[in-house]
Amino acid sequence: MPDQTWSEFCQALERAGQVILSEKAPDTPLDRAEGFRYLTRLTREMLYSCVDNADPDFPRFHELDLVKIGADNPDNVYLSANIRGDRTYRITGTRGTIAYFSIGSKANRYAKDGTMASTGELSDADLVVEPDGTVEILACAEKPDSGGRNWLPLAPDSTGLVVRQTFLDRTTETPGTWHVEQVDGPAEPAPLTPESLAKALRRAALSVHGTAATFAHWTETFASRPNELVDFGQEMFQRAGGDPEIFYLHGYWSLRPGEAWVIETDVPDCPYWNFQLNNWWMESLDHHRAITLNKHTATLDPSGRLTIVVAERDPGVGNWIDTCEHGSGTALLRWLGAAVHPVPTSRVVSLDSLTARVG
Repeated sequence: MPDQTWSEFCQALERAGQVILSEKAPDTPLDRAEGFRYLTRLTREMLYSCVDNADPDFPRFHELDLVKIGADNPDNVYLSANIRGDRTYRITGTRGTIAYFSIGSKANRYAKDGTMASTGELSDADLVVEPDGTVEILACAEKPDSGGRNWLPLAPDSTGLVVRQTFLDRTTETPGTWHVEQVDGPAEPAPLTPESLAKALRRAALSVHGTAATFAHWTETFASRPNELVDFGQEMFQRAGGDPEIFYLHGYWSLRPGEAWVIETDVPDCPYWNFQLNNWWMESLDHHRAITLNKHTATLDPSGRLTIVVAERDPGVGNWIDTCEHGSGTALLRWLGAAVHPVPTSRVVSLDSLTARVG
């Protein structure tokens, strides 16, 4: 059985490669290389979460620092852990000084239908932090007798926890530290069996394929409205694991050499917002380059409006976003905790015209 299991796993990964080779996907050497690198990143992550860190009786938080999925936020530290909805978990840690914290319980079905619906949420708005900065959260199906202080609801189909810790300024803020344990769980993990390994490898391969296919479909959807940031419907993003506190404006961009994408919008009063540029596979671009802006780093005009310029080089007008040698990709503007959600206007112009205006 192990020989057959490994062969089936490898064949399933090969089928996932068809997402990268689809006629709807870009075929430039850079996009193809990023696509196959994306599959290696997904494979590494799914093997870890489905094989090595899969036991819901002995969960461990894992930082998603080496994989980029679904327009990952460069300002975030993401943590995840596997759980079951019929268990009780104690989550302890420190809040840190980051701008925003949230934790959600999720029903992850990327391997089946491309969804990861929320089954419970707890964010800064309701989080009780002790005077010494520590936090204790109880994740379970029924509200605790204590009245639900820092209660994270679970549902019968809950499979995971997702923590978002969001920076405004990475140079001055620190994230919290978090630990999760099952309450009154078994003393030892269940032993490995051929059957359990086969199931885990099947789940890992299906998760790689399902995740890649889900976000390729998103990009194809966004491409119907090129060089715009559009409200495509928040339900779509929430079904895939979005934070209910965030309003998502996704888009697809395509520029010829010498062109710039100019985005203009009012900015609502909210604790956090950001704009970022991603590749076709919805991975945020190189974090060492100017690919993102947020409430802290952007410059607004005297009236409070925001203008962003996406281009191959800096025209010197401020709020420049680097395309990083790409001709197309995806983009995302997040409004977090805002009462209103402005939809930007955008246009494609000559990059030289912006440079001449400065000169």
